[in-house]
Amino acid sequence: MELFEKKIKSEQIFDGKIVKLFVDDVELPDGRMAKREIVRHPGAVCVVPVTDDGCVIMVRQFRYPFASVLLEVPAGKLEYGEDPLSAVRRELSEESGAEAKNIEYIGKIYTSVAIFDEQIYTYLATGLTFRDAHPDEGEFLEVEKIPPDTLVKMVMDGEIPDAKTQIAILKADKILSERKASK
Repeated sequence: MELFEKKIKSEQIFDGKIVKLFVDDVELPDGRMAKREIVRHPGAVCVVPVTDDGCVIMVRQFRYPFASVLLEVPAGKLEYGEDPLSAVRRELSEESGAEAKNIEYIGKIYTSVAIFDEQIYTYLATGLTFRDAHPDEGEFLEVEKIPPDTLVKMVMDGEIPDAKTQIAILKADKILSERKASK
């Protein structure tokens, strides 16, 4: 059996500033029909900025859906059609004031595969220089420098619930550890 669902009809039922909601009729692999609700999102970027002394630049930000202040890697939404690399440079500068000599792509994250088409492009940044941060209007952040081993412990202890931050921190730590071991 082929694991593929064929879209028969798609209806947009919400057109928001950031997301669009569709209800699709699909034909399942066994020929039966089903409905799928899809939230379309332009995508996002996130970055693990590592300072010359080996610390990671993190941001604290209030997240309305959870009514909580969360510790996160710098990140931001793409504009539809925007190049992720230019977006990561913009977000890094806006949120932390940092510019990176080296920015390396370390993978893509599908945030919620059952209903969202959002993809987050993840990067590792080194060779940082700093200016003043300049967050978007209405964006309020606190910037912190935290050692990577502390961040990994926080992820493993459940103190960092944000998925993109968990994945980015663990991947960056693994990459940096392997590089250090190979020297």
